[in-house]
Amino acid sequence: MANHRTSMILAVCYGVVCTLAQAFVPAAIGRGIDEGLIARDKGALVLWSAAVLALGVTQAVTGTLRDRCSVTNRFGASYRTMQLVTRQAASLGAELPRRVSAGSVVSVGATDITRIGIALESTARGGGAVVSIVVIAGVMLTVSWPLGLVALVGVPLSAWAIARLMRVLHSRQQGLRKEQGALADLAVDIVEGLRVLRGIGGEKVFAARYHERSQRVRGEGVRVAAVEANVMAGRLLLPGLLITAIVWLGAHFVDTGRMSPGELVAFYGYAVFLAEQLRRATTMVDQLTRALVGARMSSEFLALERELTSGGRDTAELPEAGTLRDPESGIELPPGRFVAVACAASGDAQLLTDRLGRYTDSSASYGGVPLADFPLDEVRRRILVVDHDARLFSGELGAQLDPDARDADDRGRLDRAIEDASAADIVDALPDGLGQEILGGREFSGGQRQRLNLVRALVADPETLILVEPTSALDAHTEGRVAGRLGAHRRGRTTVVFTTSPIVLDHADHVVYVEHGKAVAHGSHEELLANARYRSVVTREVAVA
Repeated sequence: MANHRTSMILAVCYGVVCTLAQAFVPAAIGRGIDEGLIARDKGALVLWSAAVLALGVTQAVTGTLRDRCSVTNRFGASYRTMQLVTRQAASLGAELPRRVSAGSVVSVGATDITRIGIALESTARGGGAVVSIVVIAGVMLTVSWPLGLVALVGVPLSAWAIARLMRVLHSRQQGLRKEQGALADLAVDIVEGLRVLRGIGGEKVFAARYHERSQRVRGEGVRVAAVEANVMAGRLLLPGLLITAIVWLGAHFVDTGRMSPGELVAFYGYAVFLAEQLRRATTMVDQLTRALVGARMSSEFLALERELTSGGRDTAELPEAGTLRDPESGIELPPGRFVAVACAASGDAQLLTDRLGRYTDSSASYGGVPLADFPLDEVRRRILVVDHDARLFSGELGAQLDPDARDADDRGRLDRAIEDASAADIVDALPDGLGQEILGGREFSGGQRQRLNLVRALVADPETLILVEPTSALDAHTEGRVAGRLGAHRRGRTTVVFTTSPIVLDHADHVVYVEHGKAVAHGSHEELLANARYRSVVTREVAVA
């Protein structure tokens, strides 16, 4: 809002001038009737006709300028808020899914931002309406205090009654907003797990769950609609009653000689004008109320701060390479080795990768220096974690796999990564190959996405690459090819694979076995098979007590 302060002030000023020009038209017409038509004075008639024309031109010019500034405010505020939300999402990075649900982020971007822009747009017309109501009520009070008093009392009472309804509407809208966010969360979960649901026959169960949740949203929407209907009825009925009262009293005053016919026409115009301006003012309040709900949700999102702090050590003081250690689990990953980590519990893999990749605070160190001392950007450059949540983006496939490609050498690096990840068949099956436009990877199977994500990771070529079950969706033959080529491709670099696949474990230089978050055994896959608990985990046998 601060970035659009000048434009907002101009929009409100233009709105006030435009509305006041419209407000004084009935006065000019009334004077023209009394001093021109009734008095048969052609000069006065021409004069007041010219006044009406001037007011009309003023209204047209300032109305155009008002609308131009209002549109600038609307889209400027919407896009600026979108920039802030996008920047905040990028800043939170890997913390975002842990802190905010996907449905909430979608609702902020799709609904709340639009409401904020519409509310700022409404301030120009609404501000002009408020000022004109005060001015015209004063004019009416000066010309005829009984009618002015009716206007001064009637307008605030109407506004108060509608405001009470708006307060109820505000509460109902907040409830609807929460239900919509929960429904969006459920929709995201269903879309992401659609392949799995089809595989286990769970489509009907989740469809019923979505139907139940959507009916709750529908019911909440009906409750909101009922209040909105009452608000709309109040906007039409209360000003209409006010106009009726003013016109009836005015006609009585003309009949008794207390008011001229021109003043009655002017008062009728004032009453109609006030009814329209009251509607605009309540519309502005309605828009501001909706925007307040959206702004609160957006502000809560923008107020989130990163839980991880970036270390302050100069990168020149940091070791070029070294052993990655996690004292809490006892895992040590020497540089240049292909190490596999087999966890008895699948949740341990997520916990350990968060520590080793510094997605959570821990005592992990790299080359003897705590990861907490590294700037976060440096940690991300050196240590790349690829888990099940890795996503492809929309666009050309080649650009998604190697965003920094510039020359033939880069293309050669990409081709080698595609070959070693056993993904050549995926690229060859596409009509345009690497130039194929993809839609976030939704057109690929789970195994294909795993291989493409592995291609992207190999192209990035970090000092330490941590993969979480990178072959879980592959058939045995493809998995064997990938496991056999991975170590050779990453020769001289540290590669860590969290997996319980015997095929991958057999190709690793070194295997660490983890139970309850602690490294309890290590050695080659062949050596560890003598451990009954390890064997039961990797071969799915029942361990003998």
